[in-house]
Amino acid sequence: MTDAATPAAAPRPATFTTSSPATREPIAEHPVDGPEDVSRAVIRARAAQAGWAALPAGRRRGHLLRWKKALAADLDAVVRTIAEETGKPAGDAALEVVLTLEHLNWAARNAERVLRRRKVGTGLFTVHQRASLVHRPLGVVGVIGPWNYPLYTPMGSIGYALAAGNAVVFKPSELTPGTGVLLAELFDAAVPGHAGLLTTVTGAASTGDALARSGVDKLAFTGSPETARKVMAVCAETLTPFLAECGGKDAVIVTADADLSAAADAIVWGALSNAGQTCAGVERVYAVREIHAALCEQVVQRARTLRPGAGADAAYGPMTLPSQVAVVERHVTGAISAGAQALLGGPESVRAPYVAPVVLTGVPETAAAVTEETFGPVVVINPVADVDEAVERANASRYALGAAVFCRNGRAGAAIAARLCAGAVSVNSVLGFAAVPALPFGGSRDSGFGRIHGEEGLRAFTSVQSTTVQRFTPPIALTSFDVPAATRERAVRLARALHRRR
Repeated sequence: MTDAATPAAAPRPATFTTSSPATREPIAEHPVDGPEDVSRAVIRARAAQAGWAALPAGRRRGHLLRWKKALAADLDAVVRTIAEETGKPAGDAALEVVLTLEHLNWAARNAERVLRRRKVGTGLFTVHQRASLVHRPLGVVGVIGPWNYPLYTPMGSIGYALAAGNAVVFKPSELTPGTGVLLAELFDAAVPGHAGLLTTVTGAASTGDALARSGVDKLAFTGSPETARKVMAVCAETLTPFLAECGGKDAVIVTADADLSAAADAIVWGALSNAGQTCAGVERVYAVREIHAALCEQVVQRARTLRPGAGADAAYGPMTLPSQVAVVERHVTGAISAGAQALLGGPESVRAPYVAPVVLTGVPETAAAVTEETFGPVVVINPVADVDEAVERANASRYALGAAVFCRNGRAGAAIAARLCAGAVSVNSVLGFAAVPALPFGGSRDSGFGRIHGEEGLRAFTSVQSTTVQRFTPPIALTSFDVPAATRERAVRLARALHRRR
């Protein structure tokens, strides 16, 4: 019996446990951050952001480069955490860290140049004004990250937002919270004196909902279109700006004169790396009919040698999200039932948590394997009559994120790329755009909107302020009630005469 005078013990904070996708064994326990926890993080971030934004751009650059060095120094620990939480091989995790370092380096070194105040020209009737614009930080940016690339993808928002002078509150996926926690810990160690500038909050959908309602000045989201719609609806209640990257159904076009060996090698890597769990991964291939059979043969030959697993010899790991296995099985089974031919693998390839490579051809364009994001190690290679048909089919998707073109002539390939609706296109490679920090990344349609990376990625986390300074009294002042009617009439006659000639 409890003594009435003894105060009751405080309730234990709610927690959740992460587990290995390969073995389902527990990895770590993390707190479930609720609305009050998220609100406190945002308040701390706002206080920290004022001092961060007030720093000279060179000081911010120096801090971010020290963070980059800390990530590089602890690369093994970061790789180990990513691999443990996602199940991907260490080599894949290391590539993710390397790409992250490249992007952080670019954002830190280019923010001042991209965002500094710049002069703009004025028109004839405003020649007495000196005009300029400057990009100013928004304040606090919320970032909701995915599990498939738990470092590289959210850092496309986090690194660029910090470089632009913002603070960040980061909510990683509930499948990969340890990566987000480690990221913030390395930041605090590398950038002392700015506590709260980057904070990681952990939890599932309720934590993300709390972040969307917390009063952040912008929310950057990566996830499914369905979840994006829900989060965007919450942001709409307070007119919180929203940036969304929602996956893709990326197509590859292979022309008759393409290097088939290079195309096959790139297709296999783009479709199967990370177990196909890549938003801009290869899911559809349209090959002109005369080379279709030869391309399929080479793709199958390469894919047949790849094995999923947890060992060092595995080409790729398990499906990180258990429920995605059922999606893959449904797409493969549905395609074959609709008349598709399995050139490699089939429904028997699905042995959770692993899926062996699957190569399909003759898949109807209405099948889920063509219209929906599979997000697994499955690639559809369909024949087309010509490039025009390939472009038409590639553009018919409700997704428009990335694409690739394989064509012997690079200029011809670029001309085909210009006809595609995708936000980013690689010619004679796959995902080449993702490795170039100066290039923006993002899509349209169900792939979302807004851009990360590059100059556009820096500007995405700023607001623009326009300024005019009057240098002298104008000869024809039009912004006054005291302007004589005759003066206005002269201005109208002058404008009419000038613009009729131009």
